[in-house]
Amino acid sequence: MAGETDLHKLIATMEPELHTIDYVFSHIKTDDLSSLKDLKPIGTFMESEGMTAIVPLTIAQEHQMLIESVFSCITLNVHSSLDAVGLTAAIATALGEQGISANVVAAYYHDHVFVNKNDAEKALNTLRLLSKNSADMTN
Repeated sequence: MAGETDLHKLIATMEPELHTIDYVFSHIKTDDLSSLKDLKPIGTFMESEGMTAIVPLTIAQEHQMLIESVFSCITLNVHSSLDAVGLTAAIATALGEQGISANVVAAYYHDHVFVNKNDAEKALNTLRLLSKNSADMTN
């Protein structure tokens, strides 16, 4: 099933959901990839300097990993197409206007927005309001 591409429909129906697990973004040396299984990352990205892994905070603490910031994850529960235009910009703009940094990860079915844990509730409310306002405009 193809994902949604209509920006207004995506925003109006995105149903943001705040996860209860805290995460960290950690750097893993490229020669240390064998540890990934134990770290149970929910996402990885290879860069020239090494791999970035999004790891549950509790696991990062168990492995004594460097923790710079703790993030909460908000999943947008709408099946967005990877070809959709403007969703990341709309989310980042709404959160940015509230002084909230957004680290967006686009996966096959959904977009996931990582925000500083201290901003999680404010971010969730901001995204819910954005969705409601978009739905009101289409009705």
